[in-house]
Amino acid sequence: MTKKVKVRFAPSPTGDLHVGNIRTALFDWAYARHTGGTFLFRIEDTDTTRVTDEYIQAAIDTLKWLGLNWDEGPEVGGDNGPYLQSQRLGIYAEWAQKFLDQKDAYHCYCSADELEAVREAQRAANVAPGYNGHCRDLTSDQIAAYKAEGRLPVVRMRMPDGGTTFNDLIRGDVSFDHKFVPDFVLVRGDGSPLYTLAVAVDDVLMKVTHVLRGEDLLSSTPRQIRVYQAMGLALEDYPVFAHLPFVMGQDNAKLSKRNGEVSIAWYRDKGFLPEAICNYLALLGWSPGDDHENVTMKELTELFTVEKVHSSPARFDMKKLEAINGDKIRALTIDEFLDWSLPFLTKAGVITGTADEIALVKLALPLIQERIIMLSEVPAMLKFLFVKNFAVEADSVAKITDDASKQVLQRSLKELEPLAAWNHDSIEAALRSSLIEEMGLKPRIAFGAVRIATTGSTISPPLFESMELLGKEASLARIRAGLEL
Repeated sequence: MTKKVKVRFAPSPTGDLHVGNIRTALFDWAYARHTGGTFLFRIEDTDTTRVTDEYIQAAIDTLKWLGLNWDEGPEVGGDNGPYLQSQRLGIYAEWAQKFLDQKDAYHCYCSADELEAVREAQRAANVAPGYNGHCRDLTSDQIAAYKAEGRLPVVRMRMPDGGTTFNDLIRGDVSFDHKFVPDFVLVRGDGSPLYTLAVAVDDVLMKVTHVLRGEDLLSSTPRQIRVYQAMGLALEDYPVFAHLPFVMGQDNAKLSKRNGEVSIAWYRDKGFLPEAICNYLALLGWSPGDDHENVTMKELTELFTVEKVHSSPARFDMKKLEAINGDKIRALTIDEFLDWSLPFLTKAGVITGTADEIALVKLALPLIQERIIMLSEVPAMLKFLFVKNFAVEADSVAKITDDASKQVLQRSLKELEPLAAWNHDSIEAALRSSLIEEMGLKPRIAFGAVRIATTGSTISPPLFESMELLGKEASLARIRAGLEL
């Protein structure tokens, strides 16, 4: 009988979650949803010097914002909690003691200086650095002497001779010779657990069946398997591993918190839609086939399989993410576009949120929906409609103060003042007839000065529709002000 899939996303939030974290969470979530399994969310917060309550809450909020809802974990609960490792320290201590009692682990009294001296000697001898097993079989007298010195021992797992081979769903069979996997620390001298102990114990106790995680953790797998063995887990009950390929930056280095703008909070602030981020991250190492790149969250749950994840590194391409985000923005209904845009407009101080302002924003949004790639562009595009003390942007003033621009603005004012109907069709007809046909100007020259005078910038929504929304009185007043410049 096939076991029901249960995957876990278990970040150690020492800052905002970044691209690598979220791609792992996305693949875990998609695999759980595709198989009808369980998506477990766990926080690895035993490093109290770096993990804060603020970062933990930010991780929770980020998953919610992305739509990666979990079935078991913080705020949701479940039968295998608590889901913060800092609340499970007693569990790890019990297992560490059990390993000591079983002789699977032992106390190591080596000091940091002694360990460094061993590593230096190994490097000098061109030997792979690692623990030399000095404390594996101490006598009672040696232990008593170390205790008399006041040394606080760590707990080390005893690695057997031979090697570890396991099947990775992405990489096939992977083998490690234990000559290169020395006895490793489970518990620090102060009693706090290390990652390898906590993660393995939790995965077993929380009944995780599949571990999808980054390739950087591949080398820790034989250590986790050793913990499973010491826990008495049957081979068929070991979690199945799938190590995801690295995400590389444009500099060919592994993408990390220190390599570019990779914080999801940064993308959120810039105005990337969560579905666009998920769509793009899904393509980093996975493909649905048939050159199909515009993937919805529903399609992702239907199409995602671990077998289609590549083993080769993926390259992060900001331009492609921007293109996908632009496509997702264009696919929004106007009401959806409005909901996403309003927070950016209010945060930028463009609007206060009155009903009249929102109504005007809704009329203006169709003018820019095809023109932007990020929601953070909305305030700059629409602020001309709401600014109370209007002024032409400093870098645009010179473009409407020459003689040619003056003639354009004078003629525009003359043609627009008599208009009885103020709509984009009548505005366009009047300006094209006078500026293009009669004055013989090219559209860029003819309409550029009017655009700057009425919107304050060389970049704006379509000119005639913008002037319609701005209104006749305000449009003419701004053209007159432009002439005064």
